[in-house]
Amino acid sequence: MNDYLLSILLGALEGLTEFLPVSSTAHLRIAEALLHIDLKDGFWKMYSIVIQLGAILALTAFFWGRILKFVGTFPRGERGDRTALTHPLSLVTIAFVVTAVPAFLLSKLIGKNLENLHVMALALLIGGVIMWLVDALFVRPKINRMEEMNLASAIWIGAVQILSAVFPGTSRSMCTIAAGQIASMSREAALEFSFFLSIPTMLVATGYDLLKTLKPHRTSEAIAPLTMTSHQWVVLLLGFVMAFLVAFAVVAWFLRWVRRHGFVPFAIYRILLGGALLIALTRGMLGR
Repeated sequence: MNDYLLSILLGALEGLTEFLPVSSTAHLRIAEALLHIDLKDGFWKMYSIVIQLGAILALTAFFWGRILKFVGTFPRGERGDRTALTHPLSLVTIAFVVTAVPAFLLSKLIGKNLENLHVMALALLIGGVIMWLVDALFVRPKINRMEEMNLASAIWIGAVQILSAVFPGTSRSMCTIAAGQIASMSREAALEFSFFLSIPTMLVATGYDLLKTLKPHRTSEAIAPLTMTSHQWVVLLLGFVMAFLVAFAVVAWFLRWVRRHGFVPFAIYRILLGGALLIALTRGMLGR
């Protein structure tokens, strides 16, 4: 396949799946296996990092007004009933730290699973079942807005998000949404917190990987060359822009969808995809 077309396809796939509870990591890994992309090639590894930055930028752009409002009302909040520990910005930071510290300590384990399609297939399948059950059972929320969250809920969501780091295919979005619903948050409030928590989580994770890319002499895990051709720069830019545009549209659509519908369709999709992936792996149709 032409590199430009491939870049547009992968960028769109990243933007489409990054913030939906279906695992962008699993989808990109499946696409790479189907399209026979060399996972050991430094450029494509760097490419997968850069398009994630495009998705992060889209999320930041979409919520820019809300972010400024949160900054302007810190620490008392819009209603004056928050503290330095319970303001939405603080809760996002706390949830991020709860996730980041264990994830950093488990980085070797995470690295082993990162490209394992068997792990992703099981994570998709099991995660779909859990999402379906949570969406069906936790139907009487007490927290309808992100501004009403408490410290315990943020810590709980951050702890559950660790699963998405350890088991690729689980989906960061699925973990935070399901954890929020269990913590008595409405679907919309859980989704919104998931979006905000994605910003520091993805920014730090992708920033760290990109640093390894740009400064390979500092680590034994260098994943990309220091020099690139003009052709590669164009391919990279296409993927970045595509991920940004599609992610922006998906976030806007998903928020509207959640106000009227639940997460069951995504749970069913996960179960079907996970099952199909397991069958394909069992029959040797895809690599490990």
